[in-house]
Amino acid sequence: MPVTLKTLLSGCLLLLTLWGCSAEYYIRAAYEEGRILWRRTPITTMLAEDGLGPDVRRKLQMVLDVRDFAADRLRLNVGGSYSAYSYVDRRVLLHVLTAVPKIALEPHTWWFPIVGRMPYKGYFDPDDAREEARSLAAQGYDTNIRPAGAFSTLGWFDDPLLGHLLKLDRVSLAEVVLHELLHNTLFVKGSVAFNESLANFVGKRGAIDFFVGRNGPHSPEALAARRAWREELEFSGLMMEMVGCLRELYGGNLPEADKLRRREQVFTQSRRQWARALEGRPDHRHASFSRRPLDNAVILQSLLYVTDLARFEEIYRREGKQLTRAIEAVRAGARDGGDPFDMLPASTPGGIAAKAVTYGICETP
Repeated sequence: MPVTLKTLLSGCLLLLTLWGCSAEYYIRAAYEEGRILWRRTPITTMLAEDGLGPDVRRKLQMVLDVRDFAADRLRLNVGGSYSAYSYVDRRVLLHVLTAVPKIALEPHTWWFPIVGRMPYKGYFDPDDAREEARSLAAQGYDTNIRPAGAFSTLGWFDDPLLGHLLKLDRVSLAEVVLHELLHNTLFVKGSVAFNESLANFVGKRGAIDFFVGRNGPHSPEALAARRAWREELEFSGLMMEMVGCLRELYGGNLPEADKLRRREQVFTQSRRQWARALEGRPDHRHASFSRRPLDNAVILQSLLYVTDLARFEEIYRREGKQLTRAIEAVRAGARDGGDPFDMLPASTPGGIAAKAVTYGICETP
């Protein structure tokens, strides 16, 4: 798949607006994006060749099928995304930094053209990320750096399937493709938690529908996809309760030292209650949360992907369990401006959001 100079420079400019603004960063962004674009091979070309292992062949064909499902059934803006494969020789492409004050849940943000304010910044060099984290920590922030194996161009260009994604199981791979195609379709400037949580919902709900239609409702893939979504809803419930406790604590009139002491009690209670809720389920996808050191940066980074998932699920059920209709209902609200979460239909008495499990996190000693 040819890469013109215009395409390469446009891609680098987009990455520049997304992730940084120094001349040195521009050069590195050009190099990284250039490697990805230059190495693209149409998946159909790969499937026509001999020598592919059976598992890789099945996954590549599945990615094309997921694209068709997203376009035909979900009406997502697919374009040429995920129609090509690109080999990248490392799993971590970016090191993503989040910084949050110790007694607030309002993240430090970086402003970029096109996408607005973002509550994180990506670095190609981990040493650069660590240096910036140390600087922010000295200013009183909690900081956290997480690895990212890919970045999206939000539909501006045809993002390829990166090679290391083929190591995912089939359900997770389908979720990733649908998640990213949702970003191509709807992106609300400056509302990262909304964009990521909606994409998480569509990725997981969409994977259920895809595998039910492809392999049947009782197939291993369909059952695994249902379980993944149930576990994500559970974790979202825990996070929303914990964040509610912390916001109340941070907004109170206690001295800073008392807030810091009591937030540790909230963290401890959250881990304890989550471990209790998952007794006998060590393979839950979020089981490790009960063992993680917690601070505001860790919490906010997780929250970006699980904010108000129960409300999206409630809209899905209200729309007759038709994912396409649910996506349209959310899109219609997002067009009205303002905080997109405020534009979502309100939860109804007796709805899934009202029935969420209570973990008793606020009941600290």
